[in-house]
Amino acid sequence: MSKPTLIKTTLICALSALMLSGCSNQADKAAQPKSSTVDAAAKTADNAASQEHQGELPVIDAIVTHAPEVPPPVDRDHPAKVVVKMETVEKVMRLADGVEYQFWTFGGQVPGQMIRVREGDTIEVQFSNHPDSKMPHNVDFHAATGPGGGAEASFTAPGHTSTFSFKALQPGLYVYHCAVAPVGMHIANGMYGLILVEPKEGLPKVDKEYYVMQGDFYTKGKYGEQGLQPFDMEKAIREDAEYVVFNGSVGALTGENALKAKVGETVRLFVGNGGPNLTSSFHVIGEIFDKVHFEGGNGVNHNIQTTLIPAGGAAITEFKVDVPGDYVLVDHAIFRAFNKGALGILKVEGEENHEIYSHKQTDAVYLPEGAPQAIDTQEAPKTPAPANLQEQIKAGKATYDSNCAACHQPDGKGVPNAFPPLANSDYLNADHARAASIVANGLSGKITVNGSQYESVMPAIALSDQQIANVITYTLNSFGNKGGQLSADDVAKAKKTKPN
Repeated sequence: MSKPTLIKTTLICALSALMLSGCSNQADKAAQPKSSTVDAAAKTADNAASQEHQGELPVIDAIVTHAPEVPPPVDRDHPAKVVVKMETVEKVMRLADGVEYQFWTFGGQVPGQMIRVREGDTIEVQFSNHPDSKMPHNVDFHAATGPGGGAEASFTAPGHTSTFSFKALQPGLYVYHCAVAPVGMHIANGMYGLILVEPKEGLPKVDKEYYVMQGDFYTKGKYGEQGLQPFDMEKAIREDAEYVVFNGSVGALTGENALKAKVGETVRLFVGNGGPNLTSSFHVIGEIFDKVHFEGGNGVNHNIQTTLIPAGGAAITEFKVDVPGDYVLVDHAIFRAFNKGALGILKVEGEENHEIYSHKQTDAVYLPEGAPQAIDTQEAPKTPAPANLQEQIKAGKATYDSNCAACHQPDGKGVPNAFPPLANSDYLNADHARAASIVANGLSGKITVNGSQYESVMPAIALSDQQIANVITYTLNSFGNKGGQLSADDVAKAKKTKPN
């Protein structure tokens, strides 16, 4: 074989070997495509699982509301990272008419804003303490699983912000509150609120939802004592509350602030009890709770008249309103309602249903002994005349607190449809002698006060003429009335005239 032929043959063999080698490599790759694809898919799935595990969720800002408003229901079927921005503010606000208090607050009001999230959400709390605060504050979420419910992580000095997060593992209605020592003092000053963790399937739809939270307050002054009232630690330790109120103040849920509904609607109340001490016996006068999620959990009880809510606890109540009128929300430890402020109104409008409730049908005289009964006319003890107007007002207040406040209320606003108001009363201001005659002689029948009609019985009260003069003078000079003064002689004359 010639040399050129040898070289040519060698090159052909080399090229053939190279081609065979390439085909072999391509065959090897072709034999493994499914395995490689599976590995890549598995890697992608692992990354996704890792991201989910690390909590990479859609981020949304929480919608929060001041009481009695409630955030809208959660409208999603997946978990999210919910950012809750909280600010603590120390500020003076109204506790009752003429009474102010240095509240410590979440968000500038008592109770703090209501938060609504979904089971499985991650809650990121951005917790700020206003620079004007004098105290450090934090927040303990009863909905959180972790040391102090977040209290340790959120301890924040004035002018600082702390951030922490927790996962809402279990559905329910939960209290949150400040937990800085002394814990009871921070709670007693108004640092509490509610967070609702909706179950994944959500809550059944209702027509109205409201946020109501009870709290007990401990002031140096007696109930109704005017001016800025400081906190009283000794009363708090004794659990001797001067005020027990809904939503932070006396009358927060009455008058223009009353809750509202229409006949036929279903009402859901998210009710919390900040305490710090007293258990609430929550009741709506004239209604029966169709459902109660007792203690804010999954358990549901039906046809309930009154439900217990412990300090630091909550309940969800639901009922349908069938008849129009004013329904009174109370703590049924009843002196708290009528003498300490735990009273609110649900005003229901709509058509009457006399099959369900007739209202009064008759009002006949009842004389079981066969003859008219007279009030004991034994003369009351003599009372010395006060030295001046201010002394008379002071003496009259003592008589009012002992004899009148239970019905007409310590703030003089009365009870709708039951006891007429003495505050800003056109009926009282129009005729002072008539007022004295009513206290001395009693009154029954219809009267109109401030445009509303009342029909009940005011019994005669066994007071001396001077005591009646004192209490009328106190009332005329209180509660936004126009002023005036009566003497014992004025009362003696007025007693001879039958009130009308």
